[in-house]
Amino acid sequence: MAYEIVVLTNMAIAVLFALSLNVITGFCGQVSLGHAAFLGIGAYTSAMLSKSGVPIVITFAPAMGMAALIGLVVGVASLRVRHDFLAITTMGVVFLFTGIVRKQEILGGEIGISGIPAPDFGRVGLLATSLLCVLAYLLFTIWVRRSWAGFAFDSISEDEDTARLLGINVPKFKLFAFVVGTAGAGLAGALYAHQVRFIGPDSFGFVESISVLAMVIVGGIGSIWGVILAAAFLSALPQFFQVIDDYKLLVYGLLLFGAMRFAPEGIDGLLKKIFRRRAVK
Repeated sequence: MAYEIVVLTNMAIAVLFALSLNVITGFCGQVSLGHAAFLGIGAYTSAMLSKSGVPIVITFAPAMGMAALIGLVVGVASLRVRHDFLAITTMGVVFLFTGIVRKQEILGGEIGISGIPAPDFGRVGLLATSLLCVLAYLLFTIWVRRSWAGFAFDSISEDEDTARLLGINVPKFKLFAFVVGTAGAGLAGALYAHQVRFIGPDSFGFVESISVLAMVIVGGIGSIWGVILAAAFLSALPQFFQVIDDYKLLVYGLLLFGAMRFAPEGIDGLLKKIFRRRAVK
């Protein structure tokens, strides 16, 4: 039973992480290839605070705040670039983050941080906490999607210039997407740190950024429920097939290629087609 709890907790964290990227890339159309850096920022913030004696749950807010603050900085720096240039800019963030961590002894350097305190409420409590965090973030993203911000995101995703002509403050909503998305990643990182109890720079590299991007694309860019299904499924696969974990970058690369070539709308699009055909029959 303990193993199943660990797997379910990992799935919940992956879902939260994927939902956070979906706000930036799915809702607002801003391609980010460095999202793992914000997962790492949340993880390191929570780990350092908890090792200093701060209760684990109390570390979640600072983890989100620190990730959101750096996300705001990255968002400001990315306002003048679009598409491929934006992807390259965000990709540089993950390399910058891992490079800084490797050089800072206070952050564990190359070795990383071990002995991160386990939750007082145990594995089951951590699973329940993770699920509550997913539910809270899910409800918030649904609200954002249905609000004026969601309309603004759709307009920006379709055509930024047209969005400006409609009177939408494009920089404001871009920054809002980065803040919300990176805050969610920071929360996922905090949960992850206390789940594995050891973190290092290799835990938040480019591979992790590609992995979460694959979850969003396979689920269906902009689809909340499709992303949840893809994140849960893809995060559970390595638990049953070790070869996937050994060749993660290759596997996720093939998934990205396959999804873009044969199912550009992802799981969400496939399910909609199936339901449409059944409705016609």
